[in-house]
Amino acid sequence: MIATATPPIPSPLLEQTMEQAIGIIRPNFHLGWDLFLALIPLGLSLLIFRHNNRIHPLLWWLLLGVMVLFLPNAPYVLTDVIHFVSKVRVTPPLPIWAMSLLLLEFFFYFLIGMQSFTLSLMLWGRKLKRHHAGWLILPIELIILGLSAFAMYLGRFDRLNSWNILSAPENLLDQSLKEAVNRGSEEMTLVFFVVITFVFYALKLGNHLIAKLLRHHHPHSSQQGSAD
Repeated sequence: MIATATPPIPSPLLEQTMEQAIGIIRPNFHLGWDLFLALIPLGLSLLIFRHNNRIHPLLWWLLLGVMVLFLPNAPYVLTDVIHFVSKVRVTPPLPIWAMSLLLLEFFFYFLIGMQSFTLSLMLWGRKLKRHHAGWLILPIELIILGLSAFAMYLGRFDRLNSWNILSAPENLLDQSLKEAVNRGSEEMTLVFFVVITFVFYALKLGNHLIAKLLRHHHPHSSQQGSAD
């Protein structure tokens, strides 16, 4: 009689590590909610900046204001890097496959958020170019980048949100004024500004290159103005 080999029984430590790794890489509600908020400005920009839209001017300006209000939610996802760090600093250490999946998850999470921000401003720039106001693109970009960096600070450290302008406008204004003269907030706002400005213009350049490649491979497709 030939004895059949019995499969090895997983050790309790291995089972514990596997359960821990699966729990860590599983997406959570908090990150999903932040990503949903990050996509709101892109959805609004696709609506209000499309060519020949038939939106009433008053409604158009209202939607533009809402888009600007929600824009900081898009780069805000970068501050969720603290959740990545907390997921990595565990004992026992994550196995390689879990670390790889976690890196991939956060890479796409950050990319989607920043692309929402970048494409929203590029669509706005294309709208300005159609109305022969392209000279406004750079000033608007820098203003939005600066305001978004400050809003990221308010959101991460003071836990303020976009909807506080409706739910608690006085508190939002008071806290914003206090933080505007706080040296610590100025330093962190500058750090956020440098980071999101670098990522924004890198993605903008990459999007332009991708658009050129697509036009090169499809020369007979309908020609439309590239987003700026």
